[in-house]
Amino acid sequence: MNRSTIPTAVRAGRHAPCRWSLLAAAALLAGCASVSPDGLRGDVAALTAHRTGSTSRAALPPVGAAASAQAQQAVQALLATPLTQDAAVRIALLNNPGLQARLAALGVADAERVQAITLPNPHVSLARLQNAHEREIERSLAFNLLDLVTLPWRTERQAERLQIATLQTAQQVVVLAADTRRAWLRAVAAQEVAGAHDRMAAAAQAGTELARRMVRAGNWSRLQLAREQAVLHAVNAQHARARLAAATEREQLSRVMGLWGLAAQQYTLAGRLPALPADPLPAEGLEATALRERLDVQAARRQLDTDARQQGWRRAGAVFGDIGLAYQRNTAAERDTGHREITRGWELDLPMPLFDWGGAARTRAQAQTQLSAAQLQDTAVRARAEVRAAWLTYRTALDLAHQQQGEVVPLRQFITDETTLRYNGMLASVWELLAQARSSTQAVADAINAQRDFWLAETDLELALTGTSTGTSTGTSPESLQGLASGAAAPSTPQGH
Repeated sequence: MNRSTIPTAVRAGRHAPCRWSLLAAAALLAGCASVSPDGLRGDVAALTAHRTGSTSRAALPPVGAAASAQAQQAVQALLATPLTQDAAVRIALLNNPGLQARLAALGVADAERVQAITLPNPHVSLARLQNAHEREIERSLAFNLLDLVTLPWRTERQAERLQIATLQTAQQVVVLAADTRRAWLRAVAAQEVAGAHDRMAAAAQAGTELARRMVRAGNWSRLQLAREQAVLHAVNAQHARARLAAATEREQLSRVMGLWGLAAQQYTLAGRLPALPADPLPAEGLEATALRERLDVQAARRQLDTDARQQGWRRAGAVFGDIGLAYQRNTAAERDTGHREITRGWELDLPMPLFDWGGAARTRAQAQTQLSAAQLQDTAVRARAEVRAAWLTYRTALDLAHQQQGEVVPLRQFITDETTLRYNGMLASVWELLAQARSSTQAVADAINAQRDFWLAETDLELALTGTSTGTSTGTSPESLQGLASGAAAPSTPQGH
């Protein structure tokens, strides 16, 4: 018979009320646990509502075939119109396979929680023993004592673990929303830049064709034609790279939205990036906001609380984890006389802590608490540093974007207008006019990239403030801003007669 379980007879005489009340209390505690019908998607949606721009539970992939079909209809409706940034995020949250896998894993964790706090099925033990003089029958109905006694603490522990898993899943949702916003910004900016390079290539083609005619008329040398052709080849190479960038950025956006096939090819992107804000976000209170709102800080804090509460129970569980309480009811019958004798009794089985006094378990619990405390401190320090760096990048990107749009582009346009006036007055050549047109178009492309870099920096700042660590972020980096500040080289040199 298993000494680590609680046997109890089916019919136990006067002991039945006490035993049945104990079983009823345990069954009540175990019966309170149930699996979430929506796989905890509602909890994740509540945690991420103000972090992704979506407040509806339908923003996450639903459970069930009928609900999934409705979600796909919603995706198709969003793809039928020019794709905005918010629409791209909603599609990604509904359709991204990686997020669906993460939410399914959360449902698995919820089911494991319920399984862990559900009392194991009772074990019925029957034995029939006999010898030459008598026959003995043993009966028992057994429950695990440790599972019964520790059920309230295990319930609380599993609930805390599930809350941590929910916070971690919410972090994945926020990261996916940020990745989708970045992908949309890059795709739209690449599309705009490719359009600018179309105009540059057309201007270079016109200049080269005019140069060929000038050579045929005998007004230009072949050297001057070769220079224009070199400019055309350089512009065409930039044009090809711009088109490739637009195609690859679109593919990246389709990937994060979970699209493929015709659905990935047929949707139309919005025409322009959002306008720049007039004023930046203030820097005051950003660190306090990050420590209060970030999901990774909340998860680390909850993990520390959980380990601290469990520290005292780990040693007790290591020492007294095999306590057994047994109730037996045995029947013995003599073969000759037919006399039956029933014996009842309790048996307590206690481990003797001769070798293991729980020292290793205590040390492990203390080390685990220290580990969680250090991880919380590291997460908080990283959050402070990331939000400061993100704000500096954000502010610099906004200044550069305003400078590009408010000063550089108007300056290039002024030079183009003046060159046009000089050309009309026969004081400038047509190649000078074409070169200035290419320079103005390049300035517009740089302004688009600067506008894109600002919104990428704004996305990183929002993630650092309310979501989680930017980690290996694919957003704007200080290096990219340095490249933007240095400006792009002029694609050609004006040529005269």
